[in-house]
Amino acid sequence: MEIRRIRATDWDWIQQWFQDEDLNRELGPLDQEWLDHVLNQSDGVQLVAEQNGQPIGLIGCAWGDGRNLPHAITDIAVAPPLRGNGQAGAMLEAVLAWPGHPPCRKWVAFVFPENQRACRFFTRLGWEHVDFADGMNEFEYKFVRSEPDRS
Repeated sequence: MEIRRIRATDWDWIQQWFQDEDLNRELGPLDQEWLDHVLNQSDGVQLVAEQNGQPIGLIGCAWGDGRNLPHAITDIAVAPPLRGNGQAGAMLEAVLAWPGHPPCRKWVAFVFPENQRACRFFTRLGWEHVDFADGMNEFEYKFVRSEPDRS
């Protein structure tokens, strides 16, 4: 699996994916304003997961400060035909290992309580449910990424 930053040329297939009712209800709707934001954001990144050169998912990340404020997973979208076969877990693992994110001590994800599928997903992957605030479940994954040896 390859992880890369989103590109403007991805917009056509992203729009096709979000014609899926479930995906659009949970994470949409997406528009040109969203695309412009993710193409130019400096406080995070929207990543594309590819397998054999084909997009299989999107994962959004917001950067913390590396010390007190954790990085956050803002969204996970799997290609509609591939949902339910473990791709999201593999994508999340690849994103956590992606060398392009700043070092951090932990990651968080916020999940609406009615999204039980996402709550089970994070629990199954070892993320700890740490809080319920502002109407959302907070999951935490402690992760220390070592710095490359620069000697």
